[in-house]
Amino acid sequence: MGKTSKKTKIIINCILSILAVIWITPVFFAVLNMFKGQVEYNKGSFWTLPAGNAFADNLVYIRDNAKIFQGMLSSLLYAACGAVFAVILGTLAAYAIAHLKIKHRMFWFMVIYSGTIFPFQIYLIPIFRGYAKLGLYDTRQGMILFYTAICIPFVMFVLRNFFKGISRELSESAKLDGASDFQILIKIFAPMAKAPISVVLLSQFTFCWNDLMFGLTFTKSREIKPVMASLSLMNTGHAPAMLMACLVASLPTIFFFIFLNKNFEAGFAYTGK
Repeated sequence: MGKTSKKTKIIINCILSILAVIWITPVFFAVLNMFKGQVEYNKGSFWTLPAGNAFADNLVYIRDNAKIFQGMLSSLLYAACGAVFAVILGTLAAYAIAHLKIKHRMFWFMVIYSGTIFPFQIYLIPIFRGYAKLGLYDTRQGMILFYTAICIPFVMFVLRNFFKGISRELSESAKLDGASDFQILIKIFAPMAKAPISVVLLSQFTFCWNDLMFGLTFTKSREIKPVMASLSLMNTGHAPAMLMACLVASLPTIFFFIFLNKNFEAGFAYTGK
């Protein structure tokens, strides 16, 4: 039994190693070529080492032509506010549905969760028309409001499942000690849900950061467009600069993942329950 388990573990590790190499190969290709100039990239092989160092020139190009850093600041605002506000509101909704004595709890759960049932594309035209009438089109407030709303259902779903697993006796004993429902949530449930909260915070931040469809639809100004929409408008003829822009745009989500890594593995298990 032990030998079989060891062999299985070796096979799994080998498969994972192969997948990791396949996954990292495009990144290696991008890093290798972002040091090349446009002429060298067009004339040379993809896998040859750069003859010179055009890193600074490519960085200046994406700064001046793609407005990549301006888009990153906009996306940082949208993703941070959208994810944080969604976690706050989703946590309140999850706690209310899971532990508070409210009428038609399943109905409210389905109403909120229905936001993830339908394809996101069906929201484009109604929200676009509504934003145009309310003056929210091409505004930072409109983007933050949208990303917050679109992230709430998934946050509520994950945290509701986690809160359902916490014994009611715990909250009832806290009430006997004089704690209010809000105090129970803040001092007992929220600290216990640190791991799943980290997962939904990271996943929704990444979703908002990587969004292209809504960023293109609900914005038109360069200073309002998120980073992925800015990248889509970049001149693709300058391939080395394009590769550098893609890597630079990926850095915030990588750093955020590293920052939350301690809680990520523990919390990821709750997303499937």
